[in-house]
Amino acid sequence: MRALSPVPPTAVQGTLDELGRDLSGVTFCVVDLETTGGSAAAGSMITEIGAVKVRGGEVLGEFQTLVDPEGEIPTFIAVLTGITDAMVVGAPRIGEALPSFLEFARGSVLVAHNAPFDVGFLKHFTATLDLTWPGFETLDTARLARRVLVRDEVPNCKLGTLARHFRSSTTPNHRALADARATVDVLHALLERVGTMGVTTMEELATFSSRVSAAQRKKSRLADHLPHSPGVYLFRDRHEHVLYVGTSKDLRARVRSYFTSSETRTRMGEMIALATRVEGITCATALEAQVRELRLIAHHKPPYNRRSRHPERATWIKLTREPWPRLSFVRKTDDDADYLGPFTRRATAERAASALYEAFRIRQCSGRLPLRPSRTACALAEMGSCLAPCDGSSSGEEYAQEVGRVRAAFLGDPVEVVDASTGRMRTLASQRRFEDAAHERDRLVTLLQATHRSQRLSALLSCAEVVAARPLDASRRDWEVHVVRHGRLVAAGVMPATTPSRPWVDALRATAETVVPEQAPAATATESELVLRWMESDGLRLVDLDGEWASPVRGAGRHLPIVAAAERSRALAAPFDEARSDGWRTEHRPRR
Repeated sequence: MRALSPVPPTAVQGTLDELGRDLSGVTFCVVDLETTGGSAAAGSMITEIGAVKVRGGEVLGEFQTLVDPEGEIPTFIAVLTGITDAMVVGAPRIGEALPSFLEFARGSVLVAHNAPFDVGFLKHFTATLDLTWPGFETLDTARLARRVLVRDEVPNCKLGTLARHFRSSTTPNHRALADARATVDVLHALLERVGTMGVTTMEELATFSSRVSAAQRKKSRLADHLPHSPGVYLFRDRHEHVLYVGTSKDLRARVRSYFTSSETRTRMGEMIALATRVEGITCATALEAQVRELRLIAHHKPPYNRRSRHPERATWIKLTREPWPRLSFVRKTDDDADYLGPFTRRATAERAASALYEAFRIRQCSGRLPLRPSRTACALAEMGSCLAPCDGSSSGEEYAQEVGRVRAAFLGDPVEVVDASTGRMRTLASQRRFEDAAHERDRLVTLLQATHRSQRLSALLSCAEVVAARPLDASRRDWEVHVVRHGRLVAAGVMPATTPSRPWVDALRATAETVVPEQAPAATATESELVLRWMESDGLRLVDLDGEWASPVRGAGRHLPIVAAAERSRALAAPFDEARSDGWRTEHRPRR
């Protein structure tokens, strides 16, 4: 791989897309629907469509039509909207009204108050009628209002509340055209408000966040020298200290988004305020960028990165090599012992180890034991949970057999642990001790995930060299090629399909980084897992392989359905939280 070096600033001619579309020149189509209920998928129908097209503060046209819902309008909806069954007799059906509206709105940005509701209905019936959705950009005035306004100004962001607050010339009355006109006034008032915060383009509006100040938005110039290519970016402060490291398929677009996007993390706002320079490192492939990001984070330990800063703190479960082996929690894998992991937290490693202790009777005491028994057994031995080599209750041969079963669970099929754990879960469930059963399930899932991961990684780490290629896209014109040695990415490049492959690959291998097996591990487990995930992707072809890349057929992977079932049960047990994180509740329609 190429040496890490900063990319010097270069003069770049900006494009119109990068400059953005000025809001004064954008055509907005503000739409509102009246319906018979809150869900089109559940059978609710549209009873009225109202829309106003505006640009630069001027009304360009209006659209209004009642729609025959082909059924009775519920009484409470008729009372709310004033639209009765008699009013829609003779009105066009949705198959006639919707194409007319889509033609009216074509070429504009679609705006609605609580847009997911209105746009959801429109998309549903577009699909039902086998029409083509024009691919509108959409803008939600309710969402924008929540970002712009505070509780001291308005108690909520309902359309009626905002219309009164901004002194709209039209009062919303649950009729489509009147509500659309009121939404136009709200839209214009909100655009004026964000304009004072430095938002002048449609691109900035679509990604607006009130947490990004005007001064921070002006820092978007820091991205001007970056290319539109994959790579890694480093935010630096005035002392050249690295504040944050990230990766993207498009360096310039990603870095620019920090100054205009709806980034709500407080620490990112602090980081942007401190940043004075952004360094970009172009990478040949997305995988190379991801790996470089990991290495740079581990090297610089940027204060605003939260993950991957301390790979050295990962915990492994080690099956020790000593006369009476035991499980030990360690930070390094620096000998020929058997290891399971890594785990990001020691508590997770302890949970996996507890599942092993329940299935196998190896000792849990720390420290070395003499070859000959010399002390009294502990309480675990009295409970039958340990073979107690300390007091001579078991022979060396018997204890070695138990250790062999543990090693088999590490390296092969942990079926003994699965059988023991599932048996305990059934017993606990029959006793209606469901929390204890869930705890037992979580221990087993943690162990299976770690064992499967270790088995996959160890297969890759054992290979002295793997050269693999994958097409960049469906056209197969270019191929991304990676060289991996003992799980470490050592070279990356993109090979044109018209290039003779063997000389090109040989040249890439000749420039690859050298890995000394004795200095293992050559890479962090996180890096090797990134590489492995790429190598297991669709369309990959092995070019060269020095070693055996294989995982046991009867390994931990065959028990993954247990993991999937546990994840489903957790998802079903999780309560549904309707409250917004900022304390404003999401409004539920049918109406405002």
